[in-house]
Amino acid sequence: MNTEESKGNWDEQKNKLKQKFAALTDNDMLFKDGTKEEMIAKLQKKLGKTREELIKIIEGL
Repeated sequence: MNTEESKGNWDEQKNKLKQKFAALTDNDMLFKDGTKEEMIAKLQKKLGKTREELIKIIEGL
Protein backbone atom coordinates (compact mmCIF):
# COMPACT_ATOMS: atom_id res chain seq x y z
CA MET A 1 0.00 0.00 0.00
CA ASN A 2 1.42 3.38 -0.89
CA THR A 3 1.44 6.48 1.29
CA GLU A 4 -1.58 8.06 -0.40
CA GLU A 5 -3.66 4.89 0.10
CA SER A 6 -2.58 4.75 3.75
CA LYS A 7 -3.51 8.39 4.28
CA GLY A 8 -6.87 7.93 2.59
CA ASN A 9 -7.61 4.85 4.67
CA TRP A 10 -6.63 6.64 7.91
CA ASP A 11 -8.76 9.66 7.00
CA GLU A 12 -11.75 7.33 6.57
CA GLN A 13 -11.04 5.50 9.86
CA LYS A 14 -10.48 8.81 11.66
CA ASN A 15 -13.89 10.08 10.57
CA LYS A 16 -15.55 6.87 11.75
CA LEU A 17 -13.77 7.10 15.12
CA LYS A 18 -14.96 10.70 15.53
CA GLN A 19 -18.52 9.56 14.83
CA LYS A 20 -18.23 6.75 17.38
CA PHE A 21 -16.46 8.86 20.04
CA ALA A 22 -17.69 12.45 19.94
CA ALA A 23 -15.00 13.58 22.41
CA LEU A 24 -12.22 12.99 19.85
CA THR A 25 -10.75 15.86 17.86
CA ASP A 26 -8.58 15.95 14.75
CA ASN A 27 -5.69 16.91 17.02
CA ASP A 28 -6.16 13.70 19.05
CA MET A 29 -5.82 11.63 15.90
CA LEU A 30 -2.92 13.42 14.27
CA PHE A 31 -0.92 10.65 12.64
CA LYS A 32 2.49 11.16 11.11
CA ASP A 33 5.09 8.58 10.20
CA GLY A 34 6.73 7.36 13.37
CA THR A 35 4.09 8.71 15.78
CA LYS A 36 1.59 5.83 15.75
CA GLU A 37 2.39 4.67 19.30
CA GLU A 38 2.21 8.23 20.61
CA MET A 39 -1.20 8.73 18.99
CA ILE A 40 -2.50 5.39 20.32
CA ALA A 41 -1.35 6.29 23.85
CA LYS A 42 -3.16 9.64 23.58
CA LEU A 43 -6.36 7.93 22.39
CA GLN A 44 -6.11 5.32 25.16
CA LYS A 45 -5.93 8.01 27.80
CA LYS A 46 -8.74 10.09 26.34
CA LEU A 47 -11.11 7.15 25.77
CA GLY A 48 -10.17 5.07 28.81
CA LYS A 49 -9.52 2.00 26.67
CA THR A 50 -6.67 -0.48 26.71
CA ARG A 51 -4.30 -0.62 23.77
CA GLU A 52 -5.83 -3.93 22.71
CA GLU A 53 -9.39 -2.58 22.89
CA LEU A 54 -8.42 0.46 20.87
CA ILE A 55 -6.64 -1.56 18.17
CA LYS A 56 -9.67 -3.86 17.91
CA ILE A 57 -11.98 -0.84 17.53
CA ILE A 58 -9.80 0.71 14.80
CA GLU A 59 -9.46 -2.58 12.92
CA GLY A 60 -13.23 -3.05 13.08
CA LEU A 61 -13.99 0.23 11.31
